[in-house]
Order: sequence, then structure tokens, then C-alpha cells
Amino acid sequence: MKFHLLAVGQKMPTWVQQGCAEYDKRMPPHLKIQLQEIPPAQRAQKKPVSHYREEECQRLAAALPPQAHVVMLDVRGKTWSTEELAEQLDGWQQLGQPVALTIGGPDGYTEAFRQQARQRWSLGPLTLPHPLVRVVLYEQLYRAYSILAGHPYHRG
Repeated sequence: MKFHLLAVGQKMPTWVQQGCAEYDKRMPPHLKIQLQEIPPAQRAQKKPVSHYREEECQRLAAALPPQAHVVMLDVRGKTWSTEELAEQLDGWQQLGQPVALTIGGPDGYTEAFRQQARQRWSLGPLTLPHPLVRVVLYEQLYRAYSILAGHPYHRG
């Protein structure tokens, strides 16, 4: 199985890169996360928010791997406990297809892009900054893997 993380946003702070790299190096080779940063729409012009949302979602859609199981990170999605995420990870591994996790831009997703998602995952009701979402995502995927592997990292 191959994980693809498609995230709108570029030039993350060093602490984000280091945090993600730390958890990614702990993952086994078959669960490495391939990050693809999607350039955000230029907001210098006075256009409606829907214009920027459309542009970013078109870029996300173009970056999706063929046949990918799309999991959209969305505040309106389903929240999973860490144990439930481990069950999701186990299921994703059995799919036999790439899993694409998406982090949209600051204006969210278009309805058309939402229709491409097989699952919508919420990290909770808090509004988190996009850089922090990346680190939390990497850590939680590692934690889910550690549960499945019987590793003592997760003591919940």
C-alpha cells in the first residue's frame, strides 16, 4: 500500500518538516507517506472565495493517483479514536490500492471534489492550522501502525 498526502500549501516551517520526517522514518517501508504539496491559489486579486476554492480543488484532483482511495480531511468528516484509526489503516492496507489523504486549502473543498472522497475524516472540532495538521496526521498514522504492530508506542 502506498500513502499519498496531498496538501494545499507550501514552504512549511522547519519544525513541520522535522516533525513529519521523524514519524515517517519510524514507519515501515510499505507505509511510507509520499507528500505532495499543492500550490495555493494566489489571493492577490479580488475574486470570490469560490474561485480560489475551485482552483485549489482542481490542482488536488489532478494530483490524485489513479485508482486512489481518497480520504479527505474535513472538519465535517467522521472523527475516529486512535483505535478506530488503526482499524481504518488495517482496512486501507487490505484494499490493494493507493490511499490519498487530502488537506484542502483555507477555503475548503468544492462540492465536486467532495464527491471524489470515499471517506471524510475529521481530526476533531478544533480549527487547527494547516502546518500542525500535517504533523498530527503523521503522528496518528504512526500511532495507528504501532497498535497494529503490537509496538508499545501506544499505551492508550
